[in-house]
Amino acid sequence: MARIETALTRALGITHPILLAPMGSAAGGKLAAAVTNAGGLGLIGSGYADAATVSRELVAAGNARVGVGFITWALDAKPEALRATLEAKPMAVMLSFGDPAPYVAQIRDAGAKTICQVQTLAEAEQAVRLGVDVIIAQGRDAGGHSGTTRGTMGFVPAVVDIAGSIPVVAAGGIADGRGLAAVLNLGGSGVSMGTRFTATKESLWDEAMKSRVTASGGDQTAQTRVFDIVRGAPWPAQYPGRALKNDFYLRWHGNEELLQAERTDAEKAYLATKPDDFSARVIWAGEGVDLVKDVPSAVELIERIVDEAASVLARGARMVRPA
Repeated sequence: MARIETALTRALGITHPILLAPMGSAAGGKLAAAVTNAGGLGLIGSGYADAATVSRELVAAGNARVGVGFITWALDAKPEALRATLEAKPMAVMLSFGDPAPYVAQIRDAGAKTICQVQTLAEAEQAVRLGVDVIIAQGRDAGGHSGTTRGTMGFVPAVVDIAGSIPVVAAGGIADGRGLAAVLNLGGSGVSMGTRFTATKESLWDEAMKSRVTASGGDQTAQTRVFDIVRGAPWPAQYPGRALKNDFYLRWHGNEELLQAERTDAEKAYLATKPDDFSARVIWAGEGVDLVKDVPSAVELIERIVDEAASVLARGARMVRPA
């Protein structure tokens, strides 16, 4: 297969410029290890900075060189989760959705790489000042939680211009080799993918959820806070989650204050739904879900993406003619 070397692959010592987004519901140790063993970097989702989850999934990852991702505002309440993680010597720690400043030195001193995901240019500037190893520029196209103001296509090159020598990774709406090639042409050094990896053999998602994703399209997704409100998940309002629209979304989106007032009863009804009742159950998915049509292994997926990206880049180079 092809090999694409970038500033990201050199910085992290990986073969392919592909990161697994640390999704709490899907990115367990098995999937993270599979991504790493396929030449990318697998990142375990820590949930809401849950040390027990991290420990369990690091065991599941075995000897694979993986990292761990944290929701920074949740880590603020449970800083012991980072200390426990660093004791396990992860390859990297990713921080997103909050102020990374209190943690960067601690991660660096432990010998791990620091990956900082940003949703605004001000956050990118802060990451540069902190001297992080990798910046992920996340657009609102992304599945799950993200910012609301910037789309991936315009955001990535703006972050690249700020980042200088720090590798910039794109996140949001990327699910195949064409997306990887586009990011490289924007000046990025790689991609972070979540939705595409939810539908892999090693994902923690159950088969019903994987089937739902492969049958869905980007027009069926929307950013909303209703699933966080009903579950009592204290996400800051500036980070809504992109999910597949369903009956619960249609009932409550735009009626968030009423949902908050009736949350106790709504939560009981929500939790009582069957696991395969997607009229209520949330499925986080990004706009790139149009491109998720099968459930391969992680290694099959990565090989496919890299080969397609190499083909797209080669075809583009052949389009250039001397003046």
